[in-house]
Amino acid sequence: SIQRRLNRVLDSSHDDKLLALVDVEGFVPEEVTVTVRDRKVKVLAEHEEEHTTTRGKVYNYKNIQKEISLPPGVREDEVTYSL
Repeated sequence: SIQRRLNRVLDSSHDDKLLALVDVEGFVPEEVTVTVRDRKVKVLAEHEEEHTTTRGKVYNYKNIQKEISLPPGVREDEVTYSL
């Protein structure tokens, strides 16, 4: 499962500064927004597709919203992220 795979990545990272992993597979970097405010890291990913079929247009939309509280002692300006 995805959770087991993420747990393996976390266990193998040996990075005690890793706060979270968010699976944004299927999103391009331009569709992912990360903000740090009010001691929270907020991740928002939105993707929309439009397809034309013989019956008309079909829209597919998916999004992810995650909010992670910063641990005590971590300053907002210390937070970094990568995709």
